[in-house]
Parts: sequence; structure tokens; C-alpha cells
Amino acid sequence: MAASARSFRELSLLLALALCSALASSVDGETSRRFWIENDAFWKDGEQFQIVGGDVHYFRIIPEYWKDRLLRAKALGLNTIQTYVPWNLHEPEPRSWEFRGFADIESYLRLAHELEMLVMLRVGPYICGEWDLGGFPPWLLSIEPALKLRSSDSAYLSLVERWWSVLLPKVAPLLYANGGPIIMVQIENEFGSFGNDKRYLHNLVLLARRYLGNDVILYTTDGGTIGTLKNGSIPQDDVFAAVDFSTGDNPWPIFRLQKQYNFPGKSAPLTAEFYTGWLTHWGESIATTDARSTAKALKDILCRNGSAVLYMAHGGTNFGFYNGANTGQDESEYKADLTSYDYDAPIKEHGDVQNPKYKALRRVIHECTGTPLRPLPDNIERGNYGLVKLQKVASLFDILDKICDPPKVAVSEQPLSMEQSGQMFGFLLYFSEYQGIGPYNILSIPKVHDRAQVFVSCSLDGVRNRRYAGTIERWSNQPLQIPSLSCSSNTSLYILVENMGRVNYGQYIIDKKGILSSVEMDGITLRHWKMYPLSFDALGVLSKFQPIQQITNARNNKVPIHGDAQNKLRASSFYRNGLSEGPEFYEGHFHIDSDSEVKDTFISFRGWNKGVAFVNNFNIGRFWPAMGPQCALYVPAPILRAGDNVVVIFELHGPNPEHTINLVENPDFTCGSNT
Repeated sequence: MAASARSFRELSLLLALALCSALASSVDGETSRRFWIENDAFWKDGEQFQIVGGDVHYFRIIPEYWKDRLLRAKALGLNTIQTYVPWNLHEPEPRSWEFRGFADIESYLRLAHELEMLVMLRVGPYICGEWDLGGFPPWLLSIEPALKLRSSDSAYLSLVERWWSVLLPKVAPLLYANGGPIIMVQIENEFGSFGNDKRYLHNLVLLARRYLGNDVILYTTDGGTIGTLKNGSIPQDDVFAAVDFSTGDNPWPIFRLQKQYNFPGKSAPLTAEFYTGWLTHWGESIATTDARSTAKALKDILCRNGSAVLYMAHGGTNFGFYNGANTGQDESEYKADLTSYDYDAPIKEHGDVQNPKYKALRRVIHECTGTPLRPLPDNIERGNYGLVKLQKVASLFDILDKICDPPKVAVSEQPLSMEQSGQMFGFLLYFSEYQGIGPYNILSIPKVHDRAQVFVSCSLDGVRNRRYAGTIERWSNQPLQIPSLSCSSNTSLYILVENMGRVNYGQYIIDKKGILSSVEMDGITLRHWKMYPLSFDALGVLSKFQPIQQITNARNNKVPIHGDAQNKLRASSFYRNGLSEGPEFYEGHFHIDSDSEVKDTFISFRGWNKGVAFVNNFNIGRFWPAMGPQCALYVPAPILRAGDNVVVIFELHGPNPEHTINLVENPDFTCGSNT
């Protein structure tokens, strides 16, 4: 009896505590937190709400600057942040989950909440976003039988379910109804431009609802045309259809079209991608848009009570090897994106807001919405650290055993793709042998993704006589004529293939990398291949390697390029007189006196050719000034430190003649064949 009474009292106490908690929540307004669509408008906590948003991607900003960039977005007048979630960042290997550093999405979302900004979360699984493989992990391409990405293929969907079963429980507590900032969650991305598999979209909706519940608004985004909206919208699943369109288009006829793909009263006019600029590929001029016309187009939406999300509000940087690429009518019409993702956005890559576009958009947002004009943020200080002299530390071939883990070397009769070799990003070195007969031989690689440098020598360890024979590119693939070395035994063939970024949009998104065909010498298929994956993890101890001083200068060991292999790069600096240096590692040091002197900077690579740069073991991205248009890479201050700082350059062809780089506050950003 006593035990029963105690149990009753404990139960009563628990009920009382629960009631007090509920009442407290009601007083604080927590129970009234709700975001919904009604009467063709957004509503938040009982009041009509206009989304004035902008894309700011956490994975393109060094985490120490997340708060800075969000505050600059808020000062622009934005009340909502939109961001993609790239699957490949969070599951780099199967069942290996990453949510630290750049991948700490929960901290980013909580920070947005602390700054009183709402969030529209684009969870994919496909995101596009000018990001490698549209956000898909490249290991998906190694699975046999081949997956049908972006489809109702059960094998593919099972992997999506595994990914979302990890991601969505992390973000569910951050939904608006649960006290967090997330008001909407996007399903897929612009699927109407790709296919019409409604079963696939339906499965994604069911999966999202399982983890996020039925109250959160799910949405799709598609181009503002009948075809794309018909293919990509799923109103039957109670999913809101948003639109995007070119900045110069008249938005209101498109918003009227949008209504046809939403339930009556459920079509708040929203462009989920209002383009403030555009992307740029290597070899093009930097894409820019006029500040005045961009502001005028935004005003036409906001001043008539429409909603818009700026794409981009702040673009950021494609650090490392994560940049995407596009193709034309054929997959050989390949165009890789720059390291910079500045996008000509109002908040520049390095955070600058003292520019005409930011000021013009800020004025329009204030005029149309009445949002108070916050003080214009100061620009972040940048530093000039001057010229840095670099020393050649080693050639790739001389330290191959240091940057390639022997157990990871693959052996196969035919060349394997990078994905099959387990090398998902960067570079893969292929090795085989052939019998050199006659004065020259013709090398043919019908399908290489994306760029192959060819070297030959008379022996496996023939450092002294290894010679550069030429380059074969995906976009201008031609057979390569290789003069005979008159070897007493077989000739060694080395092919260094660079993955320049996977296609992220369109029908050629299944973009495997490496050598994807047989390799022929004089029409005979070469067999017995070794694939050496290059790892840059050892660069921190690069200076401990013996400098290659005893090796004959590489300039004396080149063979001229003959034959019909002509392309637009032949006039570039790394083809001077048909010669090419590299691939080689260079290292330089610069000193910063104190913490107060640690500032953002840019490294100018003018005079260099093509490669990858690392600052204090951080991959700041690819450089290619010989092609242009980007000549300088952004280095955020948190990468630097007081005292000694180390720059390592992996140069594929030939260094700046002075072996110097320039760390400057205001770089001459553009260079190359079109400047």
C-alpha cells in the first residue's frame, strides 16, 4: 500500500512538472512556433512573413568565419539563410561519417539561430551547386552493378536512406516547430531539369517525413517553365513547389505559372534562387552582373510582396578538390569550375561588402520590406606579406614512395578508374611498359578524365632519363607521338591523370575519373597496369625529404611534342618550345611577427602554370594562371599563424622563373589567355 501511494505521488509530481513546463513554454511562446503557407503567403507565428533570404554555404567558408559571413548577410537585410548539404563531405567513405570542422552542420545551424536567422535546408541527396558530382560521394560510382543516381533504383535509394537516417535525426531538433531555425527542407534539387521519376521523389518525401514529421514544409525548386515544373513538382505529396529563373525574366508570369503546381492557396510566390551573379569556368572571363539591374529585378519581386532567396548572398571558395564542372552537348565539352566561388555575389569571396552590388541590394531590401538599415560592416583587414622565395624540394617521381601508400597500389590487366582504385580526388599515376620500335610511337587514350601528362623512360627507376612526352586532355583528345628512346629493354610509360572536378549538372553527371578506356601504343592494347594513388598527407614533412639537387635539370630531359595534338593550351606558357617541367614540389616560408599581424591575404601565382597549393597543410585549391582567369587564391587568416608559415606548391609543368609567389592584400585577380 505504501509503495502504491509513493508511486502515485511520484506520478502526480511528474505530471505537475510536465504541466508547469508546458505552461512555461506557452508563456514563452514556444508552443505557438509555427511556419506554414496559407492564402498564397508564408505565415510565421500567426503573422504574414516575407522570405528575404540568401544562400551562404557552410562548406565553402572556413568555420571561424561562419559568424562573420552570417552577420554580413543579416546586415544586407536578410532574414533567412539557405544552404545545401553535400553528402560527399559528410560520408567521404562508406559508413564513415564526418560532422567536424567544415562539416559541423549542427553548429552552423545553431549559429544561424543565435543570430535570429531562419534556415531553408537543401538536403539533396543531389544538390548541384557547382560542387563535385553534385554532392554525391564519388564512391557511389565504384559500386557494381552501376547505380542509377537520381532514380527509384532500389540499390541507390537504400544508400540515400542510410545517409538520411544519419543526417535527418541531427537536424530534426533544429526544425522551427522544435525551437530551431529550419522553416523549410528541400527535396532533391531542380529534378525537373533532369527527369520525371515521380516514384523517386515520392520515396524521398516518405523518407523525409519519417524523420522530420508532417509539420515541416518540404519544397522542391525547379526552373520556371511548364516542362520543368511538371517533371519536378509533387503537390500530391503536399510538397511546396518553388521556382527559379533568370534575373532578367519577368517574375510575375512565372509566379502565376507556379500556382498551377501547388494546391489552391498554397502557392506563396518564391524564387528559391534569385541569381546575383554566375559561375565561371577555367578559360573564361570572370562572370559579372550589373549591380543596378540586379537590384531592379529584386525590387520587382520584393516590393510586390514576393519572396526571394539570393543565389548567392556569399559564394565563398571551393577549397581542396571539391569544385564541380559542366559539359556542353557532348561529355568531351568539359569545363571545370574555378577555385573561387565568388559568384559576383554581394558579399565577396573574402567578405567585402563595400561594393556597389551589396549597397544596391541593401537599399532595395530596406525600401521594399522596411527592414531597418543596420550599420554597414567593416571589411576584414588584409595583409601584404610580400614575395616568398620557393625552393624545389623534389620531383614527384623521386618521392613517389613517400606520397603513395604501397598497399594502396592497384594492379590490373586494364587501367582502372580512380573510383575503382579507391582514389576519389586529386591525381592517379598509371604505369605500364611497351616495346619501342621505330623512330617514334603513337599513344592513344580514347577516354581520359580529365587531363593526362605522359612520361617515358628506359627503366622503372630511370629518374635520370625520364622524359616528358606531352599531354592528352579530355576536351581536345588526340593521339600523341612519342619518339623512341632506343631502350635496350621495354620502355616504361607513366601517365599522371588529374581529376579536375566531376560534372555536377546535366545528363553526363556519371563522371568517373582517370583512364576509362584501353590504352594503345601503335594500335596495340597495353596491359599489366599499376595505379599509384597520390596522397598529400605527407606534405607537412616535405622539407625533411632530401632536395633533388643531384638530378639533371629536367629542362634537359624533354622530348618535343609532334603529331596532330593541337589545342588551345599549346600557346600557354607551359608549352614554351614544346617543353614542360614538372611535376615537382616547391616549398617556401614566410614569417608573421604577431597574432595581431595575422590577416587575410591572397597568393598571386602569376608566372606559374598549373597545380595545387597548400598553406600550413591546408589545401587552398587549384591554380592555373596559364589558362586563367583566376590568378590569385584566397587565404583566410585562420589558416595562418604567428611565426613560421609554410607554402607548398605541387606544380605540374614549370615554376615561375623567379621561383616566387606574392602574398598581397589587393591582387591582380585575373590573368591567363583571355586577359
